[in-house]
This record gives sequence, C-alpha cells and structure tokens, in this order.
Amino acid sequence: MKVSDHLLKRLSAWDVHHVYGYPGDGINGLLGAFQRNDHGLKFVQTRHEEMAAFMACGHAKFTDHVGVCMATSGPGAIHLLNGLYDAKMDHAPVVAIVGQAARSAIGGDYQQEVDLANLFKDVAHEYVHTCMTPESVRHLVDRAMRIALAERTVTCLIFPKDVQEMTAVESPPHAHDTVHTSIAYARPRVVPSEDSLDRAAAVLNAGERVAMLVGNGARGATDEVIAVADVLGAGVAKALLGRAVIPDDLPFVTGSIGLLGTKPSWDLMSDCDTLLMVGSSFPYAEFLPKEGAARGVQIDIDGRMVGMRYPMEVNLVGDARETLLALLPRLHPRGPNTAWLRKIAEGKASWAKLMTERAHVAAKPLNPQLVFHELSPRLPDRCVLTSDSGSSANWFARDLTIRRGMLASLSGSLATMGPGVPYAIAAKFAHPDRPVIALVGDGAMQMNGNAELLTIAKYWEQWSDPRLIVLVLNNRDLNQVTWEMRAMEGDPKYEASQDLPDFPYARYAELIGLVGIRVERPDEVAQAWEQALAARKPVVLEAVVDPDVPPLPPHITLKQARAFGMTVLRGDPDEGGIIKQAIQHMFPALAEEAELRPKGS
Repeated sequence: MKVSDHLLKRLSAWDVHHVYGYPGDGINGLLGAFQRNDHGLKFVQTRHEEMAAFMACGHAKFTDHVGVCMATSGPGAIHLLNGLYDAKMDHAPVVAIVGQAARSAIGGDYQQEVDLANLFKDVAHEYVHTCMTPESVRHLVDRAMRIALAERTVTCLIFPKDVQEMTAVESPPHAHDTVHTSIAYARPRVVPSEDSLDRAAAVLNAGERVAMLVGNGARGATDEVIAVADVLGAGVAKALLGRAVIPDDLPFVTGSIGLLGTKPSWDLMSDCDTLLMVGSSFPYAEFLPKEGAARGVQIDIDGRMVGMRYPMEVNLVGDARETLLALLPRLHPRGPNTAWLRKIAEGKASWAKLMTERAHVAAKPLNPQLVFHELSPRLPDRCVLTSDSGSSANWFARDLTIRRGMLASLSGSLATMGPGVPYAIAAKFAHPDRPVIALVGDGAMQMNGNAELLTIAKYWEQWSDPRLIVLVLNNRDLNQVTWEMRAMEGDPKYEASQDLPDFPYARYAELIGLVGIRVERPDEVAQAWEQALAARKPVVLEAVVDPDVPPLPPHITLKQARAFGMTVLRGDPDEGGIIKQAIQHMFPALAEEAELRPKGS
C-alpha cells in the first residue's frame, strides 16, 4: 500500500464518499490510488478547480459533513481559492488536498512550485500542513477532518509528488516523536450558563413587540425556533443563508431581510422593541433596529460572532437548538392574537398581494419575477434550491415560498458569482434522490455555469432522481451590478462593462444531451415549469427576461431615489424602459389602471 492509498482509505474511514477535483501530474499518485481503492470513494471530475471547491462547499452546506476537493500543484491549487473562501466565510467544513513538487525539488524554483503553505495560510489558517513522511498521513488527515468539523472551516493538506508514491505506514511506531490519532468527531452539547439564560429570558419576557432574526446557524432548530416564536408572539425574519431554517408559510414568518429582503421584514425590525438573533451574523446595520430602539439577545455557537452586529444586552454562546430549548421554560407565553402578530400577518398579506401584482407587470419580453412566481407553488417536496449571486438572488429571496423539508443555499458572505450550478451538482451527489433547482443569471452561466453543464451531462445517469433544473435568466446584462450603479452611485448603465453577448442556453443543453426549454412569453412560463419538473433527465430552462425590471429594495431611501434620478438625468441608455418599469413596480395598481384607461383620457 502506498501513501496515496492510505490517504484515501483514511478519508473513507471518515465517511467521505466523494472527492471533487481536477487532475494534474502533481496528484498522479493520488489519482492512481482512486483506481485501486475499494472503499467506495469516488472522484468527481469538474471542469475547473474553482468548481471543485464550490462543490465541496455545497456538499458541506447540504450535508453538515466535510466536503473534500482536490487539485494539482501550482495553478490547480491556486484555482481552488475562491471556492475555499466561499466555504470559509459561510462556515462550511471543507478539506482541500493539493499536490506539490517533490521534496527534493522544493526551494529550487521548480516548475509549478508555489509556496502552498503560505498561499493557503489565510483561507485555511486553522490547519494547513505538508505531509513529509508516510508516518504523518494518519494524524494529518484526522486533524484536518476534525478541525474542519469542529471549527466549521477550511483546512488544507499538501502532498509532495514523491511522498504520494512512498510505502504507507498505517500505524506509526510506538516511539518518541510520533503522533497517534483516531477518527470520528461528535459535536459537543454547548449550552450557556443558567445565569445568562435567566438574564436573556428577563429581556425577552419584558418585550411587547419581539422580533427574531434567524440564520444558517439555526439550521436543525426549526421546531425550537417555531416554539420560541409562538411563546413570545414574535415575528421571524430570515437571513439569506437561513432561507430554509423555518418555513415561509407560517403567518409570523416575514421572509428574507436586507437589500434583497421583504417589506414585512423591514417593518418587523423597524417597529420591534426586542430583538432575538439566532445563528446569524447578518452585517447590514441599516436593516436592524436603530441602536437603542430595541433590547437585544443573541445566540451563536461562536463566541467571536456575538455582540458584533447590534449592541446586545445578553450574548448566549451555545448551540441554537440546545439554547432555545433551555430558554423555553423560562419564557412567559403571550396570547395568540396580539396586536403585534396581527400587524405582522396583515403586512405579510399585503406584501404577498404586491409581489403577485409585480410578478404580473408586463415586461419585454418576460418579467423575471413571474418566472419565480410560477415556480413557487410547483416546488417539489424535499427539493434543494441553489441560487447564484446577482439579480437571481433577489427573486430567490422574495418570490419563493420555502416549505418544511426543503434545503436552500447560495454564497452568503463572499457573495461570489459562480456557485449556483456547482452547488446544484454537489447537492445531487449528496442527495441523488432529491430534485434540485439552480437559479442562475446569464452572467454566472457565461462565467462557468455553461462548462459545468458538461459535468451534469457526464454524471446525471448515476442519480436515482435525475431531476436537476438549471434556470437561466437571459437578459444579456450583468443586471445586479447595473442596478447597483443606478441606485447607489447615480451612474447610468455602462454598456462596455454591463452588456453580455447573447447565448443559446437551451439549444446548447440539447447539444450536450440534456433537455432545453426556452420561454419568451408569459403564457409559456407555467407550462415550461411543468415540463421541466416532469422531465426524466436534467433540464436547462432558459427564460428570456427584461433587464429593465428593477430589483427594488424593501424600503427606498431618499439617497437611492436621488441616485436613480441622477441616472436618468445623466442619460441611461435604457432610460425609457427603466422609468416605465420602476413606476409600474412601485405602483402596480396605478400602472394597471393606466393600461386599461382609454387612450387620450
């Protein structure tokens, strides 16, 4: 047995089943071991190393287990970085395994030799080490896996080419200067002190208008979040990474928060007198209560993250589920029909009506909100949703009703373009029996998504449920940034940077053996979703949508209004369309009345 065989055997012992990667001669020894391995460990070939890191991140997000990616030395290792930073910043446990020049060549300015320990020292700062001897393999793998799980972070192992081919030492000698480790990790039960729980309960019990904000750290605590909200008579808003933590169809759940959020969530934070934040480090202060307007309690497993976004009175360091369970008997029940809850329900109903109206505003050729509006009631049970960064994330945040049992994620803190399709592929490998839907803009598809459709074409027949749908919003515009330029900077669209070339996404899908569906008319959208969800192979659903439809924030500030006005004054190339769409989306009822009014009246 070689070192490379021992490495894969040890990964299998840690219950790793897939390694996402791209080959290169710096890992030839490891690739040979994949051919020999009989542990069920599979190498998933991506089109690019960055996609391998994204898939490892997505795998970790959708399984709560470590995602593993692999790349060759030098350029391959460098390509992993963006996906690894995505994992690090969203607290997803990922182990990166990379090759390196032979030990005899290190320091000799050798071909593809890069100082990998320093390269990865930031993204994998908790643990990055080079395997220099066969005796080191066991403890390096064990520590990399355990630290990734315990710290919810990225770790990295570097294997020089010559070490990969050496004879394995599965058990180091019982001697000085050796390390003897074991597999397995069990998450501890972390609960705050009784005193801090009592103080937190006192703050929450004193509140009359309680708001909760839950994030990805509350995943696995759905029942406990609902129970606490029910006792406190609280409304619940969700950070983007917490979209699937609690179902949207509950009357007190106001949906997403922030620039991509809902008006009910804005109102919830503006009007509350008490804030309970659970498992979230949502960063935007302007969408939280004004300082001093609300008392605060925060729950987070990481003591470094508490008291950082709002001046909380009580910070509880502990597991979300266990801490909420410990709080529950200390809380005083409210009545079920408080004025606060009625206000939340009324605001939610009003918002739902407005979203329906906006989805049906006419556009050229399609309103992107209509595409999401028609998907929402058709979402299959237990489906997995991924979204890319960009305007698709707006509609993902606002126009889909997430039900219990679904999973959903996107790049949260890094907000990088590109993970929508690789996340979806990882979701299919992790959950081959679940339907997966990726929501992606044409910018991300042209950046890397089109290439990863080839990965889908290569592997889809291995999945027990072949349904993987990639929705592409084809508006020939880097739309989110275009609207940010208008609304934040007051600058008109800069066509040289923002216009995208057209591309036949649906026809391309058919060319590589997938199903391609293209929609350009509102009356085609519902049928297109029905066809895609009934297909027996992966589908690319290309929706040709209007780039002039504005992704309006939940609350338009005077500064944003002024910036938009300056955009028009400075001569935006699409000013006619954006003015019309802005008016229609801000005042859909008036727009509808104007459409129906006889000409000349």
